[in-house]
Amino acid sequence: MADYQAQCETMLLEGQWDQAQQAALAWACHSATDRDPRPHFALNVIHLLRGEFAEAWKTHSKCLEESEDIAQVKEWIEGFVARQSEQAYAHLVMGLFLAQSGQSEQSIASYKESIKLAPQSTYSHYFLAQIHERANHLEMAIKEYREAVRLDPSYAPARTNLGVAYQEQGRLEMAIPQYREVIKLNPSDWVAHANLACALAEQGKMEPALQSYKEALRLNPNDAEVHFALGGLYEDRGRLDLAQKEYDAALIADPNFGPAHSALGWLALGRQHMQAAYDAFNRALKSNDRDPRAYHGIAEYYLQKGKRESALDNFAKAVKYYKDPEKRNAILNQLFQEGQMAD
Repeated sequence: MADYQAQCETMLLEGQWDQAQQAALAWACHSATDRDPRPHFALNVIHLLRGEFAEAWKTHSKCLEESEDIAQVKEWIEGFVARQSEQAYAHLVMGLFLAQSGQSEQSIASYKESIKLAPQSTYSHYFLAQIHERANHLEMAIKEYREAVRLDPSYAPARTNLGVAYQEQGRLEMAIPQYREVIKLNPSDWVAHANLACALAEQGKMEPALQSYKEALRLNPNDAEVHFALGGLYEDRGRLDLAQKEYDAALIADPNFGPAHSALGWLALGRQHMQAAYDAFNRALKSNDRDPRAYHGIAEYYLQKGKRESALDNFAKAVKYYKDPEKRNAILNQLFQEGQMAD
């Protein structure tokens, strides 16, 4: 077991991810205990560095959820860094441990030390950017993502996150080229197609957005969020039949996807299918009891039924949970105009 651990550590320090993975798998198989979290954390690190985030999440539960596991991994990584303090990837691994064990702020020093020791390595810039983004320091995040892309233009995770950060700032003209570059690097990256579709839709380029959403679903037909987004695009274009089809598909992919229940409720409300609307809104609230669109829809249902008190109660909840101030103000204006506003 010690040999496999040593091999894994050596390969991590050298950036040989394939060999490190093989050593970590052998370490896990030959571990003295059934639940040694350390080789699983090594696998977690390797998946993160490769941009294999779904796989990284699977290993996370085997090494960083139980306090005993976290303590054991911490002891190993602290010793690893102490022995290899001049090695950039040792500090990178420490940063990844801290960032995933509730110590995001402390991880910054580890990432910066890794950058100091290996300024041409893209990984530490990329993961440092994630910490800045998590803290809502978008400009700092963008700076680090851009440096990661400069150092390795083929590192798709950095381009993806740079595009998302630009999009969060409303800089769609900067976000879209990043998504297109990711697609060039990996045409089967359905997330990149979905991100591109979302950005194009925000630009008002509905037909290209439609095609990008369809391509994302061709590559991954079971993504509820993409079906929902495509449904919203159809609804905005007045194609309610196609919108309903996509909302239904979202619920086939994920029966508990609350936004699709809310959307179906609003379609039913518009058709005066009152009971179907009410049922859909309640299904949405079972998935998320803070869904403002569901409360808003139920309020409209009660308003049309002449049940003023119940309507007001649900309007109040919608106003409470809507994050968009325009939607909150629209409800308040509607109530004022209708003379429904409570004193």
